[in-house]
Amino acid sequence: MKPIPMTLRGAERLREELDHLKSVRRPRIIADIATAREHGDLKENAEYHAAREQQGFCEGRIQEIEAKLSNAQIIDVTKMPATGRVIFGATVSLMNLDTEEEQKYRIVGDDEADFKQNLISVNSPIARGLIGKEQDDIVVIRTPGGDVEYEVLKVEYL
Repeated sequence: MKPIPMTLRGAERLREELDHLKSVRRPRIIADIATAREHGDLKENAEYHAAREQQGFCEGRIQEIEAKLSNAQIIDVTKMPATGRVIFGATVSLMNLDTEEEQKYRIVGDDEADFKQNLISVNSPIARGLIGKEQDDIVVIRTPGGDVEYEVLKVEYL
């Protein structure tokens, strides 16, 4: 399996989720299964089947997170030399040259991406177009609505 790029924050969030699943969620599901078993006949016991289904989801997510963390290539952008180039983990301020609207994005791993929080996947078209660029560069990003021109206003390693 190839390394999965991840910011330090992203890895910490996954570890927190893993701890929660193992220390809170898993014991609660086990207790729910035990309670549902006490209700008798398991064939027609909806609570039991729902709890077993939740257990399957929980265990699957635990395995998924453990696999990702074991293959994580954690990149702490604050320890990278500040070359001014857009790299994985960098925060980039852009201006859409058509609308003159400013936007700010942080380039993160696939698991961390959340467009509403301006966290974009390193594999997204915007991030792929920005990687390697510097302040004052003009970048053309192909979007479903057509090509959009951006100017790189600022590159930060936060």
